[in-house]
Formats: sequence, C-alpha cells, structure tokens
Amino acid sequence: MAARFPFRLAVLAAVGAALGVSPPAAAQGVDLGALGGALGGVLGEGTALSGHIIQGIVVLTVLSVAPGLLIMVTSFTRIVVVLSLLRSALGLQQSPPNMVMISLAMFLTIHVMAPVFDSAWQDGVRPLLNEQVTQEQGLERIIEPFRAFMSSHVRDKDLSAFAGFSRRPVPEPGASPDLRTLIPAFLLSELRRAFEIGFLLFLPFLVIDMVVAAVLMAMGMMMLPPAMIALPFKIIFFVLTDGWFLIAGSLIRSYGGG
Repeated sequence: MAARFPFRLAVLAAVGAALGVSPPAAAQGVDLGALGGALGGVLGEGTALSGHIIQGIVVLTVLSVAPGLLIMVTSFTRIVVVLSLLRSALGLQQSPPNMVMISLAMFLTIHVMAPVFDSAWQDGVRPLLNEQVTQEQGLERIIEPFRAFMSSHVRDKDLSAFAGFSRRPVPEPGASPDLRTLIPAFLLSELRRAFEIGFLLFLPFLVIDMVVAAVLMAMGMMMLPPAMIALPFKIIFFVLTDGWFLIAGSLIRSYGGG
C-alpha cells in the first residue's frame, strides 16, 4: 500500500500540472471544473470524429451506386437496349462483344448528355468546389439539369401512373416532379421507346429471313437452316446501308441532338 502512494501522488501531480495547478495544491484537491472541461473537449472531438466517419461512409455508399444512378437518369438505357436488339435482329450472338456494345453506348450517352453534364458542372459542381454555395444548394443545382432532361423525355402517362402508385399528387405541367416518381417513370418511357426502335430494326432483317426461307423451300433445300444462310445477307445489307452510322445518328437525334 505504501508503494502505491508515490505513484498516485505522481499521477495527481501530473494532472495538476496539466491543469495549471501546483503539486501541493493538486495533492490537496483537483479543480473539478477544469477537469470536466478537458474531458468535455475530448468527448466533443470524439463526437465530431464520429460525424466525419458517418459522413465518409455515406459518401462512399453514394459513390458505389453512382454508376447505377447515372445509368438511370441518362440516355444509356435506351441506347444499350437498342444496340442489344440490333444484335439480336442480325442473328449475332456474341459479336460485337458486350464490352464493345457497352463502350459504344457509353460514348453515345456522353455525346447526348454533354449539355446536361456541362450545366451540372457550371451551375452546381464548380460553385460547390469554390464554396460559393452550401452543400444542399450545390446538390440541388447538380440535380436540376438531370431533372429537366428526364422531364422532357418522360411520358405523362408513366409519370401520372407512378404518382398514383406513390399516392402523390400528379405534377402540374411545367412543375418539377419528385425524383422518386420521375426516375422510374423515365426508365419505363425509355424502355418503351427502345422497343419501338427495336421493332423497326427487326423488320428489314425479318424480310430477308422470309425471302431466304422461301427460296430454300422452293429449291427443295429444306434441310439447310435458313438462319445460317440468311446471316451473311443480313450482314452485307447492314454494311451497305451504313447501318452503324444511321443507328448512331438516329439515337442522337431522338434526343434532339445532331
């Protein structure tokens, strides 16, 4: 017990020195107010640190789903679905590869969405980086160009349907719809438009398939698969009509570009 007393006295003296109290005074009694203030500062720093950690986790979560969000609010959905339907119409299974199709869809999307990206950067990201606006204001300015883009390409029927599903009032013409209603309605509208374009793409290749099948049947070559015989004719027809150029230009013009 006597051996522990010098150690306790040394600890008490160290606390007193940290609080600006002489060792004798520290031995007599510690300033509880100053000690409480010091502990409060430490706890306050811990709370702020926890807040920063939570904020970092939220930011990382948003960044992890950012590609999916960009796909949902841009022209990527329509473009990639049309390109996939085109490959099916040609009768090609793995050519062009998926990576090529996605890359082409991505660059066409960048071309279509360039004015929206520029507006979001100039009106939202740059002022936010320069600390000219708050985070809430900057986020709203970044979202607004995408909201305007989706609003200009969504069907009123889809928008009204999702407003009814969520039991929200149908937005008035010219009003800014809620994103929880606008994004799914925009995706449905994009899928519908993509399938309409895909139907038009299938027609000429369907005619080629029918002609080849009729010729083979007339020649008595019913054992030959018509799809295999028609494939080179469909490819050369697509190449001679400059199909890639026509489809890329049509997709861009469908959004008012070009």
